[in-house]
Amino acid sequence: MFQRLGNLIRGFFGLFISGLEKKNPEALLDVEKENLRKQISKYNEGLSAHAALCERLMSQVKREEGELKELTAKATAHLKAGNRKMAGEYALRLQKLKTDHAENVAQLEEAEKTYEELKRARDLSISAAKEKIESLKRDINETKIAQATAELNEMAAGMISEIGGAGDTLNRLEEMVREEKEKAAGRARVARDSIDSSELDVMEA
Repeated sequence: MFQRLGNLIRGFFGLFISGLEKKNPEALLDVEKENLRKQISKYNEGLSAHAALCERLMSQVKREEGELKELTAKATAHLKAGNRKMAGEYALRLQKLKTDHAENVAQLEEAEKTYEELKRARDLSISAAKEKIESLKRDINETKIAQATAELNEMAAGMISEIGGAGDTLNRLEEMVREEKEKAAGRARVARDSIDSSELDVMEA
């Protein structure tokens, strides 16, 4: 029962929020833009950590390159001096360092490749999100224009109806005036005929 009540409450608030979003889409768009900025910031933090790994590997590779040159020079010098034992020790160290260096170079290449892929994915996501936001802004503006146009059309339709109603009143008034005019003309005609009859009576006398 409590679960059903909870679902009902969540459904009610969902409808309430949905109604608010429909009434104010600009506010919802602003919220999504802010969420996008937060996501980009969080993504950049991870990207920065990966870039730090690349820099660390790069520094290590460069340091190993210097050590390789130094060990090679020392091993060669001891070999020329006849110090075969020391030359052998440097040769072993040199061999191990070459192995480690090769592994680090491979890791660096893979890390750089991953970094570029992550950066490209971020840029593509941002570009797509920006295009979507701009498209929504245009749709919202077009919707406002359409709503304003519809309101004007409704107002115009109402005015036409009112004018039509006034036209009916004017038509009735015109008919009333015409009737009164005709009645007045009829009375004038009768009065005129009465005058003519009086003159005729005088002449007969």
